[in-house]
Amino acid sequence: MKVRTRFAPSPTGYLHIGGARTALFSWLYARKHGGDFVLRIEDTDLARSNAESVNAILEGMNWLGLEYDEGPFYQTQRFDRYKEVIQQLLDTGHAYYCYCTKEELDVMRDQQMAIKAKPRYDGRCRLRTEPREGVSPVIRFRNPTEGITVVDDMVRGRVTFQNTELDDLIIARSDGTPTYNLTVVVDDWDMQITHVIRGDDHLNNTPRQINILKALGVEPPRYAHLPMILGPDGTKLSKRHGAVSVMQYRDDGYLPQALLNYLVRLGWSHGDQEIFSLDELIELFDIADVNHSASAINPEKLLWLNQHYIKTQTPDYVARQLSWHMGQRDVDPSTPPPLRDVVEVLRDRAKTLVEMADQSVYFFKDFDVYDEKAAHKNLTPDALPVLQALHAALGALGEWTPEQVHESVTGVSERLQVKLGKVAQPLRVAVTGGSVSPSIDQTLTLIGRERTLSRIQQAAEWIASKKV
Repeated sequence: MKVRTRFAPSPTGYLHIGGARTALFSWLYARKHGGDFVLRIEDTDLARSNAESVNAILEGMNWLGLEYDEGPFYQTQRFDRYKEVIQQLLDTGHAYYCYCTKEELDVMRDQQMAIKAKPRYDGRCRLRTEPREGVSPVIRFRNPTEGITVVDDMVRGRVTFQNTELDDLIIARSDGTPTYNLTVVVDDWDMQITHVIRGDDHLNNTPRQINILKALGVEPPRYAHLPMILGPDGTKLSKRHGAVSVMQYRDDGYLPQALLNYLVRLGWSHGDQEIFSLDELIELFDIADVNHSASAINPEKLLWLNQHYIKTQTPDYVARQLSWHMGQRDVDPSTPPPLRDVVEVLRDRAKTLVEMADQSVYFFKDFDVYDEKAAHKNLTPDALPVLQALHAALGALGEWTPEQVHESVTGVSERLQVKLGKVAQPLRVAVTGGSVSPSIDQTLTLIGRERTLSRIQQAAEWIASKKV
């Protein structure tokens, strides 16, 4: 049988990193076995689902490069099919109408809790044959009351559930809309899903879903329940730990390769190897190697991975990812200098694309404010003749290349008989506004002749104005 996995998020918010890891593991398993990866949007929670969240999920999947073979399928477009299956369960006696009111259920729960029993539906409507006037019934699945249900979990191993512990869950609400445990069963059946990889918060749902599938005469898929992701402090991951949305990582300057590499190592390993290409992951990944225990995020490890990928991906690729961040800074990345050239001179200096973007704005945009500390130290009256000499020497260059710029700057240092640092550093502050940049010849080459000369003139005038 061809392997078919699925990722089935609910569109009630952004694509969080726990969901992204689930999608990644499902995608890798399908790719490793030459199978299909299906995207399904579980949007039956009409009160909370929204188009904005759907777009956020699709955007996150696209940014990560997790291409799906089929979908996205939307559950709200399959209500007729769910009603058909619910009717089939009613017709075969595997489901029944429940006319219990909310007040009756509350009393039942209170009585059970008073004797320290597990709150659960006691099946009182199982044998009811007549409707109850004035009550819109729900439909419950008639769960087996004897024996056990076994989940042969690909991560956790054999997990058994006593059927007596599984009450008769609601599969259709009083308004006729289907519930999660019914829709997911029908979808996995219709879409021929062979392997369900999902978070371990769904483990308690699995025996109920298996029993529904068996009632329908369907062989259940294989299940793999992934341990949860914790914050660095070992508590449940939340916003207080920093970014939890996939696109927030994009906004914070991470490359998708870094996040994928990071996510796959949250619970899975291959020896001591830390860095994997996608091809390596597809070849090496095995769901059976996923750790049983929860994994804690490590922001320092992600930052290290991101710096590695910034250094090792092609300049053209990094430039494409960087261009979004430049746009956030009102920089048109299609204007000179070429963004790939900027990446080449900054890639060893930045751990994130946010850092790289912040460090590169002066290549594209003029400024009229200098870093106060840098200007105080370097744009002094003594620097005025240096800048004037640089303006003349650089303005006379025939070619604007790193070599020509370097020779011109060192020539000014020699003629004025001052150390190169007393020439290069005032020049750096004049053309960048600050005291840090790549080598001065690379910096000036990328800024360009006209912009460089204009900024030197501006800095000279700024010094002169301070002397008055």
